[in-house]
Order: sequence, then C-alpha cells, then structure tokens
Amino acid sequence: MSEFRHIPVLPLQVAEALAPRPGETYVDCTAGRGGHALTMARAVGPSGTIILNDADAGNLSAAEALVRAEGGGARVVALQGNFASLPRRMEDAGLSADMVLADLGFSSTQIEDAGRGFSFMRSGPLDMRFDVTRGLTAADLVNKASERELVRILREWGEEQASGRIARAILEARSMAPIETTERLAEVIRSVVGRKPGGGDPATKTFQALRIAVNDEIGSLEALLAQISRAAENAAGASKEGRDRAGWLAGGARVCVLSFHSLEDRPVKACFADICRRGLAVDLARGGWTASEQEIAGNPRSRSARLRAVRLGGG
Repeated sequence: MSEFRHIPVLPLQVAEALAPRPGETYVDCTAGRGGHALTMARAVGPSGTIILNDADAGNLSAAEALVRAEGGGARVVALQGNFASLPRRMEDAGLSADMVLADLGFSSTQIEDAGRGFSFMRSGPLDMRFDVTRGLTAADLVNKASERELVRILREWGEEQASGRIARAILEARSMAPIETTERLAEVIRSVVGRKPGGGDPATKTFQALRIAVNDEIGSLEALLAQISRAAENAAGASKEGRDRAGWLAGGARVCVLSFHSLEDRPVKACFADICRRGLAVDLARGGWTASEQEIAGNPRSRSARLRAVRLGGG
C-alpha cells in the first residue's frame, strides 16, 4: 500500500488549524489517498469518526483501506460523490463534523495514470473525469464544443491569453480527425503557442481549464462554500438557543481549504472573510499559510498550495 501513498500537502499546518481531539468527527471532502485522514484518525482515536468523501472511487477505496488498517480504530464512513452534495448527505445521515478539510489538489496517482488523461506528459485517452462513471470527458468538450465555448473555457478556467488561437487550432485539427489523446491535444496547442524560455509547457493552462470544466470544480467549490456559510449562520443561531450542534457542522467546527491556484483561492478567501466579518467565524490562518522551503524541496506539489482556515463561532 505504501508504494502508492500520496504525500499530503501542508500536513503540520492542517493539523494545527484543525486541532483534532479524541472522540471528534473529521470530514475529508476530497480524501485522495488518505494522507490527511490517517493523521486525523490517529488523533481522534477509537472513539472518533472519520468521514471520507471522494468522487474518484479508486482513491476513496485506497483511503478507506489505509485509514481502517492504520488509523487506530476510528470509525470510518466512506461516501463517494462530488463534495458539493456532501453536506446534504451528511445531514440526511444525521452526521455532524467537528473538523472539515477540502484539499482541492488532485492526487499524484491520477496524474501518473495515463489512462485518466490528466497529464500531457503521458499519452492516454483524453478523459480527465474524477468520477469515470459519469459526465462528459475532455474529449467530448474538445471535439464537440463550439469555438466560442472553447475560448470561454480556456480564458475563464485556464486564464489562457492565447485562447482564441488555441480554439481555432482545435477546430481545424478535429475537422481532420477527432482529438482523442492527451498527446495529440498537446501537439495541437504547441503548434500555435511556442514554449517561452524558462516557462512551462504551453499545454498546461489548456489542460487545467479542461479539467476544471469537465469536473465543474469551481461550481462545486462555490456550492460547498455556500453550505459552509449556511452552517456558520445555523451554528450561530444554535449557540443563542443553547444547542451545541446545527446541521452538518458542529458549533465551533474548524474548516480548512487547501487551494492550488488563484481561481480556487479567491472564492475561499472571499467566503471566509465574509463569515469572519459577520462575527460567524474566527480566522485561524490570516493571509493563508503556505509551504516552507523544506517542504517544497521534499514535495514540489506544495509550492503553489495555500491553506485558509476558520473556526465557526465568534470570539
């Protein structure tokens, strides 16, 4: 199992912000391979509960197996699906969390599996879905979307300045044959956007944009943040009435979000600032926490990570 273990990002900062205590309930909105969840399981102990959620069935299964095997006996609940629907599912099941983490990065196992189509470094089918059982693939978008829609996707989700040229090149290429592999799409992009000295691969932003569009990542994040805001309001009302818990988040719940680019970080920053301004939460990581040079050296994925954290309730 260790061969496939994913290295969690900012583990010390996450643990500091969440401050786990024995018997508490932890929710991992994006369980990945279970790295963060394992730390929390050991902290909450056999009287605690670990709720694992992930759209990727393979990752969820691996995380569940890891936490059950090495988590110190904590109760484990595994839920597959988009985290946008997780609050409702928890409420339906009567579950309430003391700690929540949403790690918005995708795991190295997804990148390394050529069959998933996330990376242009390996040739594979142009898929990019977290949940491979439903929804449109990246190939569907690339081969069926209009030029206008492709430009919008690349500009909005990839912040790609060459979106017009890339969209036109895609339409021209697909008129000759469908674009079905990561390798061919990357070649099309590189044919119109050259590599700048010292810069990254010209295909990077397009692949990011398509992945975000395929999985509705920003829409899902905004839905989750709206549920966090609602829970903060409910918790404040419950506190006034002398109740400890309200909905899917407990009063005093700690909530962390790990983002990896500005498209993710902006709505998180705005949401947390709003509930803190309204006295519904306390900021636990002012300005956001980032990785140390030491962590970046050992785990380059952490370079772009930013952790924001709040505790529900004022004071």
